[in-house]
Amino acid sequence: MTDHRSTDNLNPDKIEVGPPKTWAAGIPGVTHSMGPALAEMGVIRTLKTMTAINHKHGFDCMSCAWPDPDHRKVAEFCENGAKAVTWEATPVTVPSSFWAEHSIDDLLTRSEYWLGTQGRLIEPVYRAAGTDRYVPISWDDAFAVIAAKLNGLDSPDQAAFYTSGRTSNETAFIYQLFVRAFGTNNLPDCSNMCHESTSLAMAESIGVGKSTVSYDDYAKADLIIIMGQNPGTNHPRMLTALEEAKAAGARIVAINPLPEAGLLRYKNPQRVKGVIGAGTKLADQYLQIRLGGDMALLQAISKRVLDAEDANPGTVLDHAFLNEHCQGLTELRAHLADLDEAAVLDATGLSPAEIDELAARYLASEHVIITWAMGITQHKKAVATIQEIINLLLLRGNIGRPGAGASPIRGHSNVQGDRTMGIWEQMPPAFLDALQNEFGFNPPRAHGVDSVDAVRGMRDGTVKVWIAMGGNLVAAISDTTVAEAAMRSTEMTVQISTKLNRSHAVIGTEMTVQISTKLNRSHAVIGDEALILPTMGRTEIDRQTTGVQFVSVEDTACVVHASTGRIDPVSPNLLSEVSIVTRLARSVLRDKVLGDNVAIDWSGFEQNYDLIRDHIAHVVPGFADYNLRVRQESGFVLAHGPRDSRTFPTKTGKAMFAVNELEHIDRPPGRLLLQTMRSHDQFNTTIYSNNDRYRGIKNGRHVVFVNPKDLAELGLFDGDIVDVHSEYTDKVDRVLRGYRIVSYPSARGCAAAYFPEANALVPLGLTAEGSNTPVSKSIVIRLERS
Repeated sequence: MTDHRSTDNLNPDKIEVGPPKTWAAGIPGVTHSMGPALAEMGVIRTLKTMTAINHKHGFDCMSCAWPDPDHRKVAEFCENGAKAVTWEATPVTVPSSFWAEHSIDDLLTRSEYWLGTQGRLIEPVYRAAGTDRYVPISWDDAFAVIAAKLNGLDSPDQAAFYTSGRTSNETAFIYQLFVRAFGTNNLPDCSNMCHESTSLAMAESIGVGKSTVSYDDYAKADLIIIMGQNPGTNHPRMLTALEEAKAAGARIVAINPLPEAGLLRYKNPQRVKGVIGAGTKLADQYLQIRLGGDMALLQAISKRVLDAEDANPGTVLDHAFLNEHCQGLTELRAHLADLDEAAVLDATGLSPAEIDELAARYLASEHVIITWAMGITQHKKAVATIQEIINLLLLRGNIGRPGAGASPIRGHSNVQGDRTMGIWEQMPPAFLDALQNEFGFNPPRAHGVDSVDAVRGMRDGTVKVWIAMGGNLVAAISDTTVAEAAMRSTEMTVQISTKLNRSHAVIGTEMTVQISTKLNRSHAVIGDEALILPTMGRTEIDRQTTGVQFVSVEDTACVVHASTGRIDPVSPNLLSEVSIVTRLARSVLRDKVLGDNVAIDWSGFEQNYDLIRDHIAHVVPGFADYNLRVRQESGFVLAHGPRDSRTFPTKTGKAMFAVNELEHIDRPPGRLLLQTMRSHDQFNTTIYSNNDRYRGIKNGRHVVFVNPKDLAELGLFDGDIVDVHSEYTDKVDRVLRGYRIVSYPSARGCAAAYFPEANALVPLGLTAEGSNTPVSKSIVIRLERS
């Protein structure tokens, strides 16, 4: 049994539950943004940061990858962006005395929220073998310890090097360069757990795994279909783009098992009607679909489109586009001809009238955007579902023209840029060849491990060293108990982040190294020896010997732009991420022979980031003249064949229709399907407070949301305290203890609980076909009274 209980005074009896909100933002969005900022940072620090976030000469927000408009507002940030900046830019720091006062065991009893509130990390600390707490250590000694461990491995493949999506392009590039120079492709990243399904599906269908639309396309669309996402919480600035689209005449359809306030109505706090008026109704149609039913719905809509074409030949499909640019329509048509309508209704929980209405909206629209997030990507059939999104768009030529296309929304600031820079365990031969030509050594060619397989490797002893550039894998990955045990089995972990997390306190066999800015629970999951290395944040001025440096990021619309910190670091002892990587590389690779006359200028990289960008320009497609183009006021847009010229770099040179067998998720009697999700006061695994005001929750996170009709069938009641058990073929009893039931208007048969706590219910072996992404959105559970 894997058993997780409430910790850190999160008593379910103290949770307050009110009605869910039916609109998002407004004046409360302002007060919940600026109140914490002023209280935590003061007036001057708040002004310096909030007037620079997402501005052309400021820094990029770390809370999402939503693209910036050409014309920026004074307040070009959302509530959660403000909270993310406040969280990072706080002047509160962890004092040296903290380490003497708190043992590893004590850190393990603390929640992610408590650990984060302790402040910024400002000094490297070290836990010696056999001791129960950390002590300060010098930077040079820290790098020497890591180098000794890495160079003592039997094979470079015994180490894995993780990357968080907050890492800049420059850091990501030299990080993967260091890792491949060391000799491995073990480069798992956070994308493995979120949009890996998107990257695979889109690459197979259209040749490029990135969005085919720009920010401006939203205002040119006739219809926007929003699937499996909650922009009101996860990327609130998207609400402004949706409001602009509505004003231009677009219709919006929301498809989500839960009613989300931001998709119902938006009160823009920068407009009069958003302050004193009713705001803007966003969703013209809201389909509360059953979990896992999206592929069935998409196939049903595509079949209705094909039926409409058969009824009126030559008037529905975009035949010119299909004939010139697409392949596989005949096979798709034959497959959908046998689609079982009853199976569709069972899978979706929708009525025929609801499906017909959506089909009619699609048929009446000339410019359609379909946008999605992790509510689509984290299912067993996620890759197939995204291929069905592309199928539907292709039928009427809705790729490669204004106001139309596929728009996956990345949740982490630079997760897309990190992949572009080479952070992937399966980089194609062309990239590795370019790396070899540029630096003169032959990078390893065998594929490395992704995040799930890295946990398996740590568990099984094949991965002995874990190095993480940011992030909080233990909290973010599935099967929490297994992940913690796996990390305890390593000989070393290295994490680069900003605050303490749980990975810094669960003790393992030999050594962990964490590079961070603040405490989190990953700092409690450690080896017998452990190091935590603090790093500068994106808000802080990065001064090197050649002057102030900037970095760059790539947003979800393929725009690359600069990011420059605006406030002094909270401590002169902090190093930038670039400095940490370059100094680590110098220590580890000092005696390593890479090739004839190979000398990578790590010191030069640290002193002048332009040198890094010069190499990127030679290695990464689309980055020619990088230093010149990134200094343009709004940066530059990466080339994208399907978007720009309707050219499709697939194996056939054409966009490919996919044929997928419909598979229904079996829900046994007395069971529910659970999805994990963020609360409103949360960014990834970072918890800003224990409230979720849009869903009516205050003072707690240990809740499970269930439809009232399902509660009646199960003989349970709102307010009952239950244990939540997940059921999987391995028969392991994964359970969350002491959760309060909240009666909630979710789709029938569906339940929801907060990430990362509910990750304990997701089996490590339950992953999406093809992408190996954890299936966190359709977990079979049963509820038992505590």
